[in-house]
Amino acid sequence: MTVTTEFADVLAAAAQRWEEVAFRAGPADRPEAEAGVRLAYRAAGLAEPGEIVWADSPLAGARAAALLDTGRSVRDAVRTGPWQRARAEAYAALGPTGWALAWALTGGRLWDPVNGIVTRIRQGVAAAEESQTAAAALRASTLDAVLGQHDAPWLALFDALDRPETEGLARVARSAGWWWPFERVAVVCERPAELHRDGMSRLHRAGGPALSFPDGFAVHAWGGMPVPAGFAATMAALTVQRIDAEENAELRRVMLEHFGYDRYLAESGAVPVHRDEAGVLWRIVLPDDEPVTMVEVVNSTAEPDGTFRRYWLRVPPSTRTAREGVAWTFGMTETDYRPVRET
Repeated sequence: MTVTTEFADVLAAAAQRWEEVAFRAGPADRPEAEAGVRLAYRAAGLAEPGEIVWADSPLAGARAAALLDTGRSVRDAVRTGPWQRARAEAYAALGPTGWALAWALTGGRLWDPVNGIVTRIRQGVAAAEESQTAAAALRASTLDAVLGQHDAPWLALFDALDRPETEGLARVARSAGWWWPFERVAVVCERPAELHRDGMSRLHRAGGPALSFPDGFAVHAWGGMPVPAGFAATMAALTVQRIDAEENAELRRVMLEHFGYDRYLAESGAVPVHRDEAGVLWRIVLPDDEPVTMVEVVNSTAEPDGTFRRYWLRVPPSTRTAREGVAWTFGMTETDYRPVRET
């Protein structure tokens, strides 16, 4: 099968549809989701579940899956088996090059932002339990879930290829959140009540949880990074001293990005480590983390008011000179970087 221009348009349209599904919030369409569950069981050659139990969040779903008398998990038959058949037959039809392109236009576009949400939910589920044993058990339970709307990357590809074996899974995904298929019972979750993203499709919200479910289970995030509840409210009053005192390296990075590296350099009294014709090399030494290394450069083109804008380029911690750092941003070595005219 050749990936023609027309087929590429079909793939791109499927990715767009499933991106909307992946980030959809609001009440589940329970009748449609339940119809999808039953279709998925039948397609796997299984009897339909005797009961479908609804949960208001992945946390509640993981707890129900662990506590209810459900019988053995049939996830392999319902999800893994159809997935593998659809993928193998599609790969055989498309060939290595066609498969790579088809994936790039569908699942490849959605994978990072959707998987980021999945990771944050799993972390939140585990964090809801104080006991490490209970937390590990709940996190393990999430690994047995069918991800519903968050299976969007693969379902976008299978949808574009019109794979019949995944239709039941797709119906659930369009209508609900995560779910657990067992012999006698299927546990199905509501979708998020609210979901907030930044321009890079990362979970992000300053005024509350970035992701919340009807039962109150929530994930707080800033630029995709998990943060404590109330963390965002402190960002407006950040100081150099507060940033330096933060022991969590990931939170410190979030603070630095919000505060501004240039402002941090100016207010912390940092001293440049190297100067040359390309700019000024700065290094911020942080406890329990790699140093932040940046090159300060001046735009050679004047602004309308006659000033020259300064900006900062993040470069690898091993950078020794400003010129080496600027060269790295162009994918070049310091020796090879010889601009005729900088703009």
